[in-house]
Amino acid sequence: MPAVVTGANRGIGAAIFKELQTRGIDTIGTSRTPTNGFITADVTKKHSVDLLAKHLDGQPVPLLVCNAGVLLDRNEKLADGYAPEIWSACFEVNVTGVFLTVQALLPQLQQAAVDQGSAKIAIVSSVMGSSARPIGGTYIYRASKAAATNLGRNLATDLHDLGIAVGIYHPGWVRTDMGGPSADISESESAAGLVERFEALSLGTTGCFLNWDGAEIDF
Repeated sequence: MPAVVTGANRGIGAAIFKELQTRGIDTIGTSRTPTNGFITADVTKKHSVDLLAKHLDGQPVPLLVCNAGVLLDRNEKLADGYAPEIWSACFEVNVTGVFLTVQALLPQLQQAAVDQGSAKIAIVSSVMGSSARPIGGTYIYRASKAAATNLGRNLATDLHDLGIAVGIYHPGWVRTDMGGPSADISESESAAGLVERFEALSLGTTGCFLNWDGAEIDF
């Protein structure tokens, strides 16, 4: 029964993919563009995630990590930036992409829940989407991650009786292309902590919003 990690070809996704494999977990990774060793899947396109589901047909998926994400508005200015197409592009990946992936792989998740008592969905979100921490700026990314977190909370409610737990996680400020070289932790540190959180996720903790190190985050 393979775990599935979206956006596994670089950054946090690549580190999570590697950490799961290091722990002996059979893992399938996806990439938006063709990449050796990964299944090509664009999470913003229903036909693409449906092909991913078809590839996995008959294989229960005990863990789905919705990691694929983008930050497109780092340098935008309130006075004349944040164009509508940036809003659309960011939400397509960070929110719609999560939903489409969960929807497409729901049969495989349900089969895993039947076979082993539960299945898990881990959504990689961000503390930048927390309404309790309104630092300002980067409005599109913040709004998209707030929406992804809200989506995860509501999926947790609806999927509980199907035996599927949903956790939402902040990977930390990580030294990646997105986080930059001055960030606090390495990709491997973040991934190790996140995978520990995934392992601890259960129907009793479904709907949680946690930091990579296990600290609770206000919504």
